[in-house]
Amino acid sequence: MSAQRPDRSEQRRLHPLPRGLVELYGLIAVLVVLIPEWIADGTINLGQINGVDSLPMRARAWRTLPELRLASMSLSEMRNLAREMRLLHYAMDTRSRLNARLLRRLRRRNAL
Repeated sequence: MSAQRPDRSEQRRLHPLPRGLVELYGLIAVLVVLIPEWIADGTINLGQINGVDSLPMRARAWRTLPELRLASMSLSEMRNLAREMRLLHYAMDTRSRLNARLLRRLRRRNAL
């Protein structure tokens, strides 16, 4: 007894999903994606009724702490700073290594 194989020339018929099931998937997508997004946005903006930005990007800490200042710089900006500070062989350093070297130099100079 051998099982009959379907003829390869015969096209496979796919049955579409019922319309109600497609709408149910759409509703689930809205519930899972959009509603948590709206809740998160509302939570972040909760204290900003007066239009005051509670998370200023360039606050005093960003200007005074060298760690934060270096973190906001691109690698090319860090290399320019290293050239200005006359660090040797800065071009072959990775970002983390250059960051550590610049922090050491800045702490010694108490600058930035």
